[in-house]
Amino acid sequence: MQIFPHKPFSAACERNRDPILEVLKVHFADRQRVLEVGSGTGQHAVHFAAAMPHLVWQSADRADYLPGIQQWLAEAGLPNTPAPLTLDVNDAWAAPATRFDAIFSANTLHIMGWSEVERFFAQLPIMLAANAVLAIYGPFNYGGRFSSESNAAFDAALRADNPKRGIRDFEAVDALAKGIGFTLIQDYAMPANNRCLVWGRS
Repeated sequence: MQIFPHKPFSAACERNRDPILEVLKVHFADRQRVLEVGSGTGQHAVHFAAAMPHLVWQSADRADYLPGIQQWLAEAGLPNTPAPLTLDVNDAWAAPATRFDAIFSANTLHIMGWSEVERFFAQLPIMLAANAVLAIYGPFNYGGRFSSESNAAFDAALRADNPKRGIRDFEAVDALAKGIGFTLIQDYAMPANNRCLVWGRS
């Protein structure tokens, strides 16, 4: 087995992976093919694919992230993690040969501009099977209000780095999901004032 000692690493992924996994084990138990949008380092991909070997876990991100993701995948050597896909919400997505029956994305919506969030949801039907499940992890506002002081500070830091960024309102995101035929199944409270939102459609 090849070892990559300098592969990218996210401490946040290490902290949140097990709470997220508990949610995904419930909602992805009957799934077959998962597309992870915004795989980042690749840590989530190998952790979730190892824990749920019945799934084909397809990681995807912008081109500059793919070498790091590939290092994690190569080191883990799992049979259910194909090579990562290049996927950018600002580009037109091409329909896959076999559609995915689940989508997962973590800590992405607050990094995108709102127009990119809208484009992300608008393009999901291209990738998805009719009965797909969608799970998104990250911080959210409710009723236009921050859920904690730490989230308010995080939002300010995001906007200082890029004014287009920011914690998204749950209601606005849920409206985008409803617009492509999804219904909220569960809204899970997660550690560090995060949420894991799960939608389904039939």
